[in-house]
Amino acid sequence: MKALTLTSARHLEQVDDWPDPEPGEHDVVVEMLGVGLCGSDLSVYDGKREPAAMPWIIGHEGCGRIVEVGPAVADRSVGELVVVEPNYCCLHCQWCRRGRTAQCDHRGIVGINRPGLLSQFAAVPARFAWPVPEQWPVERLVCFEPLAVAQGVVRRSGVRAGQSCLVVGAGSQGLLICLSLLAAGVTPAVSEPHPGRLALAVSLGAEPADDPDRRYSYVFESSGVEPGFHDALRAADKTAVVSLVGQNTAPFPVVTQDIVQRQLTLLGALIYDHPVDFDHTRTALGDLDLAPERILRSRATPGRADEALAAAREIPGKSWIDLSDWSA
Repeated sequence: MKALTLTSARHLEQVDDWPDPEPGEHDVVVEMLGVGLCGSDLSVYDGKREPAAMPWIIGHEGCGRIVEVGPAVADRSVGELVVVEPNYCCLHCQWCRRGRTAQCDHRGIVGINRPGLLSQFAAVPARFAWPVPEQWPVERLVCFEPLAVAQGVVRRSGVRAGQSCLVVGAGSQGLLICLSLLAAGVTPAVSEPHPGRLALAVSLGAEPADDPDRRYSYVFESSGVEPGFHDALRAADKTAVVSLVGQNTAPFPVVTQDIVQRQLTLLGALIYDHPVDFDHTRTALGDLDLAPERILRSRATPGRADEALAAAREIPGKSWIDLSDWSA
């Protein structure tokens, strides 16, 4: 099959003879139609995160059409349009039994320790291939997985319509958090130094956080950088909930007295839990005017995928790879 393979840091190569996937009895084979790009893909592409092998197929925010079902699969059919839930929890460890599958001890992570989706075909455990309505465009489907993250973050924060809210960082995850908040009746303020990203957030319905003295009951930190974390804590009102979405391995100082005195709740947000969050997001996309495809700003064909990955960090909005035509 055709595939886009990472052969070294920042070098993606299209091959025509990558081995076809070998599905297990509980798997389906999906012909991929599109894959969204996100920060974890870029960390592998840049050589900052080591994949399971080299060369390697990256990409995890994918959608496509089922072309084969394993012999033990009874609830998926050839021809169905699906989105991939790309974190395969074991469903047996203590965390999975508690419903906290994001903490699964044996999680298969597509594009990291499992082959990614930037390929012509991919074998996917059937329970992690979610059927979606035929009328939903590919552009919406490549945003589904990160939208599931955003929807889960907003839901778990407890924010309600009309409450004061700040989103720190307007990368793709911050933008999807904004859309989720707006759909819930919350108009978020956005703190973002990049003028293009801030303008995109405002065009979606958010407002700029232009009052440095304003304090918020709910804060969502999506930038993952030290200034953003400090901005989030500084803007939090007494008893505020601060949801931490962005990740950074560098240590930075925190004054615990300040957190205790203000009675802040720091809420770590990691991906989503199976099956509730993907199911909730599928329902939300049908019931609410979310249209996450509004954050897409860059589409690339397989032949331009290397350029798209190299440029993805600088583009306001989200980038994706259209896999419908491998000759382009």
